[in-house]
Amino acid sequence: MMRFFLLFGAVAAGLAVGAGAFGAHALEGRVPAGRLEVFETAVRYQMYHALALLFVSWAGRTLEGGALLAGAGGCFAAGIVIFSGSLYLLVLTDTGWLGAVTPVGGVAFLAGWGLLVAALAQGV
Repeated sequence: MMRFFLLFGAVAAGLAVGAGAFGAHALEGRVPAGRLEVFETAVRYQMYHALALLFVSWAGRTLEGGALLAGAGGCFAAGIVIFSGSLYLLVLTDTGWLGAVTPVGGVAFLAGWGLLVAALAQGV
């Protein structure tokens, strides 16, 4: 599982860089400034949580608390897909109802951080 989080985190980080470049160069002037800010939020949270996945993978190889770490990693991965993915789709398709899906990804991020804290408290 930790290898999956390592791979997912590395891929997600690389895609965040690409998405950021796409937003800065291809979307600027093509979408309203407010939607561009939403896109940038998606990129930022994707990168934060890609790095969190890399940390989870490292922690899973060095600390105890494997089930909690696996839960944290799963929440971070799900959050990237749901939170950032829904925002990307919202901006690119101008489909406003996708904004109602985004908080589910935010809850996944929060749950991931809570599980990571619990795992670190147990494993340290």
